[in-house]
Amino acid sequence: MLSIAFMRGFLASSIGVATAAALAALPLALSTPALAAPSQGAAATPVAPAGSTQSLPLGPLGPAADRSPGVPGMSTSPRLPESRGLPPREVKRFSLVGVVWDDASTQLSGRVQVRTRTVATGTWSDWQDIETHNSEHAPDLDTRESGSGRVRGSTAPLWVGDSDGIEVRVRAEPGAGAPATRAGARLPSGMRIELVDPGATDPVTVVDAKNGATGTADEPEGDDKGDVVALPGMTMETAESSSANVPLAALGAKEISALDKADSTADAVLASEGTLSAAARPYIGPRPRIVTRLGWGADESLREPGFVYTSTVKAAFVHHTASGNNYACKDAPAVLRSLYRYHVVSSGWRDLGYNFAVDKCGTVYEGRAGGVAKAVLGAHTMGFNTDSMGVAVLGTYTSTNPPAAAVKAVAQLTAWKLGLFNRDPRAKTTLKSGGGNRFKKGTNVKLNVISGHRDGFATECPGKLLYAQLPPTRTSSAKLQGRP
Repeated sequence: MLSIAFMRGFLASSIGVATAAALAALPLALSTPALAAPSQGAAATPVAPAGSTQSLPLGPLGPAADRSPGVPGMSTSPRLPESRGLPPREVKRFSLVGVVWDDASTQLSGRVQVRTRTVATGTWSDWQDIETHNSEHAPDLDTRESGSGRVRGSTAPLWVGDSDGIEVRVRAEPGAGAPATRAGARLPSGMRIELVDPGATDPVTVVDAKNGATGTADEPEGDDKGDVVALPGMTMETAESSSANVPLAALGAKEISALDKADSTADAVLASEGTLSAAARPYIGPRPRIVTRLGWGADESLREPGFVYTSTVKAAFVHHTASGNNYACKDAPAVLRSLYRYHVVSSGWRDLGYNFAVDKCGTVYEGRAGGVAKAVLGAHTMGFNTDSMGVAVLGTYTSTNPPAAAVKAVAQLTAWKLGLFNRDPRAKTTLKSGGGNRFKKGTNVKLNVISGHRDGFATECPGKLLYAQLPPTRTSSAKLQGRP
């Protein structure tokens, strides 16, 4: 058993440097006919193992383009709101799309629609709407992350599956804060469509340098200063991320195993760095199985190096990713890799915004790096990221009921993680607003310990039907903690 002193020393270890960059934009053709399906003999475009991002500028759509049939809401009047888009074109393979623009403080008030061509059949989809949320999932204002100069405005991402063709239509609509001229509402400058390929992920083999055997290490090795040391075949960035979960799991582990309620007390000792009060120990839920970042294939070179922590976890905000429900559970790691790349490469955040993700089958995934038992600062609820955690259910639950397995997993995860910080899921807590569209900066706001994203920010997230599941989730979470 590792000592608490070792835990603290190891988790406070030093870190390396990583950078990320998007691929260069492809040239834009403003008028091209609809693409034909690839010929039967054409070779398939290989999927880049490490993933990739294609970033294509959206150009003006003139009256002729606006008259395209089958595009609901697009008008021919020259005095109506601005329209931009991308005519149908063949591109490298991708699975997730989203639109970004230069200034994160500028709202996109309008309608974003895409059509995609499926690789498997060569057929085009119907027009699909992308949710145009603005700044609601983002770093807090006046933080180093938001002031990096890299953060962009962005829509919600949409999972479309393996595709190789794209067409885009965006039309401005009057709205609060939307820029406008006498000709009508205007769109933000620098609009681009982001096409994200999650890449493939292969099993990672950890090699024991002492005897050449393969497997996972029981205990990480380091120098006398406690620096992170990568096992052979492991990058320093991956070792840094993985080490944040030691001793919950060995260095290089792809998952953190479930524990019963009695054994989960040790997790609370780790989270509190040995200062856990005896009163908190009875109310820690059993730890759920958690797939680590290594387990879902995170490319650790994309994120910024190091971790940022807050002092505690007082609340859990529940989200939906608004990325659609057209994914199989086996695809969830690819969805998560795509979201991660969209948040970092396309939106300019330091890492994935959410602290945890849950798929429709109830599997829990580690989100932002820094350790699942720690108070890691996320970018999930603008204004209330400090002293909170963000849990995102993969999918869209505005008009679709969330699967029971996903709701159950949220209750299990919150019972464990909130219990580490002695929080009652049925209680209220007070957070200070960091600024947003609902509460002024510096306002002390009383919130449920398990809240929906809309409780802290004016948004539809986590969707009406998932939000309706929060009251029974609070009860279930408290019961798992063993509270009377």
